[in-house]
Amino acid sequence: MKIKISSTMAAIAALLLRQARSFTSILPNNHHILSRAGGTFNRRVLLSSSTTANSGTDADTNLSSSSDEQQQQQRIPRGDISGVDARAVAENLPLVLSHLRSRRANESTIDAAEKIAALNEERVSMIQERDKALNVRKTQSAVVGQIMRSLNSKNNESDDDDDVSAKQKELEEAKRLSGEAAETASQTEERLSEIESTVSSLLASLPNLLDDSVPDGDDDTQNEEVKVWGDIDALPKKLDYPPEFTPLWHDDVASSLNGWKSEQAVAMSGARFVALTGPVARLERAISSFFLDLHTSPEHGYTEVSPPLVVSRSALEGTSQLPKFEDDLFRIDGSSHTCNGEDAFLIPTAEVPLTNMHRGALLDEDDLPISYVALTPCFRAEAGSYGRDTRGLIRTHQFAKVELVKITTGGTSEVEHEGLTRHAERCLELLELPYRKVRLCSGDIGFSAFV
Repeated sequence: MKIKISSTMAAIAALLLRQARSFTSILPNNHHILSRAGGTFNRRVLLSSSTTANSGTDADTNLSSSSDEQQQQQRIPRGDISGVDARAVAENLPLVLSHLRSRRANESTIDAAEKIAALNEERVSMIQERDKALNVRKTQSAVVGQIMRSLNSKNNESDDDDDVSAKQKELEEAKRLSGEAAETASQTEERLSEIESTVSSLLASLPNLLDDSVPDGDDDTQNEEVKVWGDIDALPKKLDYPPEFTPLWHDDVASSLNGWKSEQAVAMSGARFVALTGPVARLERAISSFFLDLHTSPEHGYTEVSPPLVVSRSALEGTSQLPKFEDDLFRIDGSSHTCNGEDAFLIPTAEVPLTNMHRGALLDEDDLPISYVALTPCFRAEAGSYGRDTRGLIRTHQFAKVELVKITTGGTSEVEHEGLTRHAERCLELLELPYRKVRLCSGDIGFSAFV
């Protein structure tokens, strides 16, 4: 069986590993070392030398009125709806709205869904009007041809002037009706094009529907704890820390080792960049190599990829970073470089190039799953994150990350997801880092995730 990998999220979402339960690792001082997996189609492990960048909360905010709270508690099960397209929104508007409210979506997102439904009705009407006009044009064009043949036929040379005049009038009327129908069809087609462009833009602003297993909640404080591993008190006991010992932030530790060069990085690159040197830089390299070696071993079975760090606009649209998160991306000036004529961006995550490795390809189901791992720098403007969690590596514009991506069938995605998650857990266990795994609630789950 062949499987087509499309450039759009709707077409490939069912083939790629479903966005699912994510992880948070907690150190003894409650600093996150493994942040929630974000993105569209994978479970990604966000790891650096001593912390990682947190992908942030993609969910829209707002809608706290009592009526909305009631609706949030009454999310309609998604059933067998696999994706969000214009027809699905129009035919299941109450369901779609219930999921948006469960996500605590803002009013503009709610309005977008309602407008899609209304425009889809207009679209159906326009298609009927266009087809009717095209049918009239076809019929009248046939009449024109028939009359023209009749007038030019030698058999009709004996026709009197009245017959010829009548046929000419009939010919002019048929031409008029055909022309009017053609104009109507053209205008209707133009309006259809406008509707489809507007609907396409509005659809890109809608998050995915939620799986029935996603718990309702406002934010990360209401995520469900699935698993806890390790003892956060084990390390202090092992190292015989005194009771009054207070763990330092990772950047303080790195600075004490003379390996954290933020001032120098800011001087050359601007705010929220950092350079790592000496033992801290070696630690980052060692941990990254450790993860790559583990994931490419027969035990985990991933294929290592060294992908491009610059991708096109359509590549980012296919993985849902665009258009919603354009302000969080680093865009390359068009006079410097374009991607085959498209806008070019630095990658926010290796998920984008790894997923696009098979964009537009026809894959044999027997060759699935395809498992990829990549270590890349990631670049994020994080325009909306200023003022929170800005200390250390968590909110820097550039950070290193090991990414795991699986491309599989819809039928095996759950099994593959659990396997991938287990591979990520194994990294922490081998490093003896206590962690907890949580299921994200509806108000904290990522934009393109549905479970």
